[in-house]
Amino acid sequence: MGKAKKEEEVVFLRKKITLLRAFSLLIGTMVGSGIFISPKGVLKNSGNVGVSLIVWFARGILSLSGALCYAELGTRITKSGGHYIYILETLGPLPSFLYLWAEYFAIGPANSAVLSLAFGNYILEPFFAPCAAPLPAVKLAALLGYYVVLILNSWSVSCSARLQNVLTVIKLLAFALIIVPGMMLLAQGHTENFQDAFSSQLLTLDKMPLAFYAGMFAYSGWFQTSFVQEELVRPEQNNPLAVIMSVVTVIVGYMLTNVSYYTVLTAEDVLASQAVAVSFAQKAFQRLISVIPILVALSCFGTMNGGIFGFSRCRRLELRFLYCSMSSLRTLFVASREGQWPPLFSMIHIRRRTPLPAIMLMFPLVTAMVCIGDIYHLLNFFSFSRWLFIGLATLGLIIHRYRHPELPRPFKVPLFIPVCFTIVCLFAVGMSFYSDPVYVSTGCAMVLSGFPVYFLVISRPIPDCCRTTFHYLTLKLQVLLEVVRQEVKTY
Repeated sequence: MGKAKKEEEVVFLRKKITLLRAFSLLIGTMVGSGIFISPKGVLKNSGNVGVSLIVWFARGILSLSGALCYAELGTRITKSGGHYIYILETLGPLPSFLYLWAEYFAIGPANSAVLSLAFGNYILEPFFAPCAAPLPAVKLAALLGYYVVLILNSWSVSCSARLQNVLTVIKLLAFALIIVPGMMLLAQGHTENFQDAFSSQLLTLDKMPLAFYAGMFAYSGWFQTSFVQEELVRPEQNNPLAVIMSVVTVIVGYMLTNVSYYTVLTAEDVLASQAVAVSFAQKAFQRLISVIPILVALSCFGTMNGGIFGFSRCRRLELRFLYCSMSSLRTLFVASREGQWPPLFSMIHIRRRTPLPAIMLMFPLVTAMVCIGDIYHLLNFFSFSRWLFIGLATLGLIIHRYRHPELPRPFKVPLFIPVCFTIVCLFAVGMSFYSDPVYVSTGCAMVLSGFPVYFLVISRPIPDCCRTTFHYLTLKLQVLLEVVRQEVKTY
């Protein structure tokens, strides 16, 4: 009886994320390489210093609004899976599959490519200053950095986790080395770069959606607790508290960082720089010129590493596989549980506990995007899909309220918050076609390419014989690899 009962157990995730851990998770994912990448993109697409600072503050408030909407969704839909599960439960299987398709063939690879290119820029810029680093060298360094992350995460999750702890400290140190000197110079009266901060000569209202994308890239991470909803302790209380405390903290930190940048650098300096932190170090203090860029490069490396590492055990008794369970890779686990993604790509190596299938899925896509793209065009490319589906998720919250008024509401935001957030997201997505038609249209085409896949593969049930054959071949392949490993070890 005990054995039969055990076999009927379903996959579960333990509740182990407290308020402090949720706050740390959100801070660790939001405070990253975005603050070192986005300032140039925000300034370039807003036109002047004053408007760019308003954009940074407005994007922070918008992130807080989105985080509160997701907190309410999390108390109503208590499954993990983030955007995917919210769209699935409120709008249905087709939009959720399109998000899944865009996530793993556009959003995820392009995001990794942006971080890789930022790493390449910052690691090489000190060696070529005051000139810009050659583009082929930047791309080569970006690919090498990404491959190191892949190898490390394919070899050992525990090593990746320990390295991530060190890199998080380095990231915060780089953050402090920009804020503290900038505030000291501002206190000494260096305000000349803020004169005529709202000049209308360079104001570019038609590019504001791209400034939206650049700013929100830096704040991205406020939705991270939605991926671990099943593991939150007292989610109806801890989730809203964690997002409010973390987003307010990050807003203050980002505003201070940008004020520090503009205290030292003119708008022309920021626009001309390939690596803003390098230019900041050059002007602020020569002794730290090699320290800050290296710390920022390691911060970008840590953000890449943080997107892969972090896994915990889940039960699937009939096969005893271990599943990815952190960040967006956790969505693979949830999607396979819902029958919209092959279980193979949610599995991890049975001995090393590393997400080899998911890594191999993104590896060629990231390589191609690093080779053919640049940071800001790739940012526009994947931001279209990301903010389209985030807007749809909050639209789903509004629809879900009216469809299911009988459900308990342990946490509820005023209706105007999801309405305003949804309108802003979808308006920015629509206007971005005018601002950057080529890359945004490419991102749109990537989303639309999921339609035939859904109707040919997902909406039609896979025959039992094909499913059985697939699982049989997967098991045989794993057994064969284990036999080969044992023979090589014996030899």
